[in-house]
Parts: sequence; structure tokens; C-alpha cells
Amino acid sequence: MKFFYFLSFSLFLCGCKQAENTAPADSIEIPAVDQAAIMILGHLQDAGAPQLGCEKSCCAQKIANPDPLDAVVSLGLIDPKSQANYLFEATPDISKQLAWLQKANAGSPATPAGIFLTHAHMGHYAGLLNLGKEAASTKSVPLYTMPRMQDFLKTNAPWSALVENNNVELKALDSAAVVLTSELRVSALQVPHRDEYSETVGYFIEGPNKSALFIPDIDKWHLWEQSIVEWVKQVDYAFLDATFYSGDELGGRDMSQIPHPSVQESMALFDTLDQATRAKVYFIHFNHTNPLLQNESEAFKTVINKGYNIAEPLAVFPL
Repeated sequence: MKFFYFLSFSLFLCGCKQAENTAPADSIEIPAVDQAAIMILGHLQDAGAPQLGCEKSCCAQKIANPDPLDAVVSLGLIDPKSQANYLFEATPDISKQLAWLQKANAGSPATPAGIFLTHAHMGHYAGLLNLGKEAASTKSVPLYTMPRMQDFLKTNAPWSALVENNNVELKALDSAAVVLTSELRVSALQVPHRDEYSETVGYFIEGPNKSALFIPDIDKWHLWEQSIVEWVKQVDYAFLDATFYSGDELGGRDMSQIPHPSVQESMALFDTLDQATRAKVYFIHFNHTNPLLQNESEAFKTVINKGYNIAEPLAVFPL
């Protein structure tokens, strides 16, 4: 199903193919959204593309010819009825992502009505610094986090300054759904991941007519106490961890130190589902080495031919 179509320093040693720039800065069209919806604001792994220190062809191409749509993984949740926007993840690309979101929801403010974080890894919360007094100096932006993440932000500078200066207002997440507006509600789902500083969660997002699952990071599907297959059956859209296409993508790196379900593993799990159910899956959170970033690659063609999707920047999914 298509709508409005308009990765960390530790990974820089991997091989990758040349990327193609398809969106000159002056040609970006932001789709106008007139109903409750999710907008893809980024689909890259934490460190984006190009990655620091990367000398591979894909990074050289990005340096020479940057794509303005390249951004670290993030979703925007839009409610035109209340002129409210909500942000999932505070990435290093937060400035342009919030600008896209505001333009999509005409009349909405530049500051989001709330921010939801999944965990304390670089690309998912570093953008919070843009809310501080050196930048936007926001006032009490609701910041939804799990308890460990909340403690981490309160007790570690520079994040603690955001709390002390009331740039953000911490909102504790638990098993209960957060009712945002008459149209939208969000539930946190704890998942297994490298939890050095905080828990890791995914999100179940409910709109007036449709629902979505967002899990950009997880160690392995079989380590989760819940069934990802059953979740895919239940929701209308599933935006799922696709950091690496295969287990050998990093050329000899010990994958146990940076566990993620490869796209090949995920497809093996979902291939028994019928075509309509497979079509709910949108892969997201791509390392810069991932061949799914190249739409001419065999990997890309395999994923599409099997009935799955790639989460593309600025794609809109009505709820």
C-alpha cells in the first residue's frame, strides 16, 4: 500500500554500494495532510549517511551530492483536527524533520505537542539538545519516556539542563495507553535491546480507523516475549527494524555485539503470511551499508517482489 510518496560511528568500516541522489533541495514537496496520519521523517540508522570516517563509495557519493531527504529514523504523528504534531525520536536531524511536520499540518506550531523516545542510543535522543537555551529554548515540551530513561535524562548533563530549565516536561510511560487527542492514542511496548542507559520500547499507535507498530530497534524477534507475527496481523502498518539486510553485511564484524534481526531473518519469519499481511510491513532504520537504500539492488528487488515495503521519507499513512 503506497501513499503520497513524495548508521553509529562503530559501523563505519563496513562495505556499501553507491547511493543515488533523487531529491534536489529545491524540489522537495511536503504533502499536505488533512486527516490523522503518520509521516515518515527519516529511515536511516542513528549515524545517518554518510557516516563519520566512512570512505566507501556510498559515503563518497553522499558527501559529493547530499540528498536533503536523508534523515535518521523518525515518525511524525499528525492530528489536523487539533493542529497538533507529535514526534517519535529526537534525532540529529530534528530541525528539518519538525519543519517538514509543521508544513504538512497547516496551521500547526513549530514546536511539537509531544515527543516519544524509544531509548538512549545516539540517533534517538541526541536531537533533544536543540530544545535547549542554545537553540529553540522551548517551554515544557511533553517528553514521554520510560522510568530508566527518565532518570538518565534527569541525572546526566547536558540532558538534565533541559529538565531544570523547563525546556521539556518529563512524562512517565507505563503499560497504559497515552491518550493524546480525541483521534490518537499511543502505548509503549518494551523490547529487548542493548539497554546500557535506558529501557528500549517500540510503540503501538492508534488512530480513529487504523493502527501502526513502530519498532526501530530490537535485538532479535525471538527474544521478545510477544509475537511479532501476531502484531503484524493485528495492525495496519508495521515499521520494523531493518538495520542490516544480512548477517554478513559488516564484513567480519562480530554481529553479537550489535544484534538486530536482519531483513533476511525477518522475511523468513513473515514469508508464511498471506500477501495482504506481508504488505503491512515497512522496513526502516537502515545502516548506511544496507543495500535496501539502493533501489536498483537485488536486495531491494527481492524485498519488493516478496510483497514487503521500504519506509520512504515523507510517505504518509492515514490513521
